[in-house]
Amino acid sequence: MTYVHAVLKSALEHAVREDELPRNVARNVKTTTPRPRRFQPLIAAEARQFLQSAGDDRLHALYELALRTGLRKGELLGLHWEDLDLDGCTATIHRSLQRTRSQGLTVLHTKTLASERRIALPTECITSLKIHQDRQQEERQAARAGWTDNGLVFTTVKGGPLDPGNLTRRFRRVLHSAGLRTIRFHDLRHSTATLLLEQGVDLVVIKELLGHAHIGVTAGVYAHVRLRLQRQAIDALGHVLGLTDDDPNDPPAAAVVR
Repeated sequence: MTYVHAVLKSALEHAVREDELPRNVARNVKTTTPRPRRFQPLIAAEARQFLQSAGDDRLHALYELALRTGLRKGELLGLHWEDLDLDGCTATIHRSLQRTRSQGLTVLHTKTLASERRIALPTECITSLKIHQDRQQEERQAARAGWTDNGLVFTTVKGGPLDPGNLTRRFRRVLHSAGLRTIRFHDLRHSTATLLLEQGVDLVVIKELLGHAHIGVTAGVYAHVRLRLQRQAIDALGHVLGLTDDDPNDPPAAAVVR
C-alpha cells in the first residue's frame, strides 16, 4: 500500500506541474508504516548442517549457490550455462524464471537494473557446478530424444525448467532430513546476508551481492542484525573500559622516548 501511494503521489505531482490538475490530493494522505519483514535465517552451524545433508541431492549445486551467494529462487532457476564463467569464477545475473498466467514457466529479465549484476563465485560453488554439469550430461544421454535443450543450469531429469513450487517442496525435504526447522527457501538469501554481516562484511558489498536497488533497502531489512552487532561491539568496549589498571591483559605502558 505504501508503494502504491508513492507511485500515485508522484504521478499526481507531475500532473500538477503540467497544470493538468489544480492540486495533488494524495499529498495529504497518510500511510501506515509497513511492518518489518520477518525471516528466520540459518545460523552458521545450521547452514553447515544443511549443506552437508544436501551433499547427495541432485540439486546440491543449487543449494550451494543459494546459501553462498544469496541468489533469489527465480534467479537460480533462470540461470543459463552461458551466464557462468567457471574458469573466471563469476556469474552474470540478468534473468529470472517466473510462472505467468499466460505463458506458464517463463524466463524473464530481472525486474530492475540493480538486479542485473555480476557476482563472484566461491570455490565450493565452482566445484559443485562442475559436478552438476557432468551429471546433467549423463541425464541428457539417458533421455536421448526426450531431452529439452534450453541451456538452463538447473532442470528436471529431462531438461525442462524446474517448477518453483516443486523446488520448495524438495527444499523442505532436505531440511527435514537434516533435522532442521522448517524455513522458507527465501530465508536462505537472508541467511547469506546475516552471516556476511556477522563476519563484518561491508553493507555496500552485501547490497551489490544481493542486487538491492538501494542500500537503504539492505540496511532496513537487516537493521535488527546491525543493532545486535552494535550491542555486541558496545558490550566488548564496556568490557575493555572496565578492566583494572593491574589487569594482566593490559598492554605494557609505552616507554618515554627522549
